[in-house]
Amino acid sequence: MKNILIIENDLDLLGKYSDVLKNSGYEVTAAFNSEIGINLALSKLPSLILCNTVLSNIDGFGVLSILSKNPSTTKIPFVFLNALSTPDMVKKGIACGADDFVTKPFQGDQLVRSVEGRINKNKNQTSLPISEANNNHPHNGTGWEKLFDLISQCKIRNIKKKQTLYYESDHSQWLYLLIEGCIKTLKLTDDGRQMITGLYKPNSFIGLDTLLLDDPWLESAEATQDSSLYLISKSAIIGLLNEHVGLNQHFIKILSANLREKKDQLVELAYESVRKRLTQVLIRLNKNAVPIDQIDICRDELAGLAGIATETVSRILTDFRERGLIERNGSQIHIMDLGGLIKMKS
Repeated sequence: MKNILIIENDLDLLGKYSDVLKNSGYEVTAAFNSEIGINLALSKLPSLILCNTVLSNIDGFGVLSILSKNPSTTKIPFVFLNALSTPDMVKKGIACGADDFVTKPFQGDQLVRSVEGRINKNKNQTSLPISEANNNHPHNGTGWEKLFDLISQCKIRNIKKKQTLYYESDHSQWLYLLIEGCIKTLKLTDDGRQMITGLYKPNSFIGLDTLLLDDPWLESAEATQDSSLYLISKSAIIGLLNEHVGLNQHFIKILSANLREKKDQLVELAYESVRKRLTQVLIRLNKNAVPIDQIDICRDELAGLAGIATETVSRILTDFRERGLIERNGSQIHIMDLGGLIKMKS
């Protein structure tokens, strides 16, 4: 049974959170202040930690900082509980190493879904965060040490929002590792419309599909936010893959996941209605959203991912809002009823 540590100084809320998680099959350890929470984290080594940002003596950010520096707790998923998660607060938390923010009061089963999602993501992690290049990395060994060493010596490129990383038909000697921001890959139709083929978040490799091919890029890549990337020599990566079987397997897993996602996207474009296609895009984006159930994406990008007109996106989103499935504020989409969206997809 998975053990969840909750650090919350409001005893009523602490009891409510505990009951919700216990009813979902989790074992719960409760701490009503930061000092007790830190000690319990070190002694219990829970599967996940839920922590209020506002605590006496040491706040939630301080708790995360302390636990992230300890080898025994640094890999434990850490989720913030907060009454108001502003973009600046979320950015600060993610920079400190938090895995998610859950805003109080919770919508439906939001708390349970966040816990399940972060535990599963930690269990099946396929990305390769450079910040984890230490002796406690689960993929330690000569091959991984050489890969981390290679990446740490690579140049970093910073690009602004809407700036192009590379163009279709260009040749490049680089494999990219996204550190911060968001990159979309796209193809243009004959009439100038964008079809978005991929949306990459931090700790994602970009360009794996052409790594072993002496071919030009099959699509263009553009930043949807200010972004930073490592530029890794393709020839250096290939040399490591030829030398170390474990690295080969890791990169094959990433490629397999990317291919599966693109296959699903093609099936949706070929057979699903525009409403179901947009619904599936929202569900897919929500899977890795931080904070949970809050997606930051413009209408044009949604249209490109779903392969439909921007006007159609606006009409469907308005319908979803009227049904109580989502709330919109500019490019921010807050999922209010994920279960309802899943039913529509089916």
